[in-house]
Formats: sequence, C-alpha cells, structure tokens
Amino acid sequence: MRTGVIAKKVGMTRLFEESGRHVPVTVLALEGNQVISRREIEKDGYVAVQLGAGVAKAKNVNKPQREQFAKAEVEPKARVAEFRVDEDALLDVGAEIAADHFIAGQLVDVTGHTQGKGFAGAMKRWGFGGLRATHGVSLSHRSHGSTGNRQDPGKVFKNKKMAGHMGDRQRTQQNLEIVRTDVERGLLFVKGSVPGSKGSWLLVSDAVKVPRPADVPYPASLKQAANSNEPAPEPADIPADTPAEEAAAPEATEGQEG
Repeated sequence: MRTGVIAKKVGMTRLFEESGRHVPVTVLALEGNQVISRREIEKDGYVAVQLGAGVAKAKNVNKPQREQFAKAEVEPKARVAEFRVDEDALLDVGAEIAADHFIAGQLVDVTGHTQGKGFAGAMKRWGFGGLRATHGVSLSHRSHGSTGNRQDPGKVFKNKKMAGHMGDRQRTQQNLEIVRTDVERGLLFVKGSVPGSKGSWLLVSDAVKVPRPADVPYPASLKQAANSNEPAPEPADIPADTPAEEAAAPEATEGQEG
C-alpha cells in the first residue's frame, strides 16, 4: 500500500482524445507534497507517512506544529494529512512527491468536503414532494409535514429527515480515472467531478476496490532523491591549461558540426 497525496482543486475543464472525443476532467494541483513525519511499528505501533502541502504563515501555525516543521526542516504547511502505508513504502522526512506518482489510466479515490449549501428545507435537502397546492394548505406548501406521533411514543425519532444544514460533509468519490499528469506544473487531471469547491484541499490515493497497476512508481515518485544514500557524482576533472570559454561550453553531441 502506497502513500496518497494532498491536492488542491483548481477547477474543471476538458481534454481531447486522439479520436476527437472530449473528456470532462477536474484539475488538481500538488503544491509541495513533502514528508514531514513518519510512523513506525517500534515507536508508534503502526506504519504511516505524514504529508504537508501548501504554504502557511508561521504566525498562523500553532507552536507544536511549528516545532514539527522545524524538526523536519521544511517550511510551514497549510494542510497536513496522514496515510497508512506498508513498511517497505515508508519515505524519508523531507522527500517531495511528484505528480507522476499516479499514471494515466489508473483509478484513484478522492476524499474531500462537499460544498456547503447552508440551511435548506426538506424539499431541497431530502427531495420531499411538499404539501398540496390547494385543499386547505396555506403558507406551508414546502414544509415537511408531520414529524412525530401522538402520546405514544410522544417524541421525534433520531435521524428524522427534516430541514437543517445541508452540505459540507466529508465524502469519498471512488474509482475515478487519472486521464493525464503534468509533472512540470504538478497537475493531475481526474475524469469527472470530485467533492469540494474550488480551492479546497483533497486527499488522493490508490483505489481500494481495484488492484493497483503494476507499473506505478513504488514506493513513490519523488522530485528529488531525498531517501537515496547514493553519493552525488563528482565533476569531471578539467586540465589546468584548458581555456575558460572551452571549459564552460557544453560538449558537442555526435553528428553535430562545429
């Protein structure tokens, strides 16, 4: 099981296939998904990776989180989320996940908060049909009607469908297809709509109801080799008598004249 990513909803557009058919997509932006902490069996009792995304002002972050970001040597993040992973999928602190963490054609689950609708009546909130237009009904055509019984039980049962706050609930849209990825700009193009309004934060992870494709990067696709212990390659030695212009010029490729 791999880690997911934190993405910001940019909006909706469409992409065209080679056949000319257009596909409606939602654009998600990955704004600096960095590992700020990790959970291990020996210390925490479970295995997980904690990611941070976006940028927040230090004055708007509480002191414990500021200490956590300082320990990880990353700038304060606007959104923090934790993803359960396998032991061999743990990432080092400071590693940044790229957009090609997902591949085209892969199915993902997207979690977010739906758009808030405020206080709504029973007809809008639950699809009630309303009362009669005539025959004694006045000033209450869109009401929900009776809500309880008489002396027995003498109360309104819990979870009764009534007027109230609508929307702004956490929902997960499952099995959405990744149509395209843009690594340079850090964008994901997901087929169809996703929960939330523009600018809201979403959690994107591998679909749980379908097997993960075999060619996806494992444990993750990183922008920089933060969890690699290989030393950086040393620069090639340049003779002392080489002119500065020749040393700074790139080597000519094969078949290139001059």
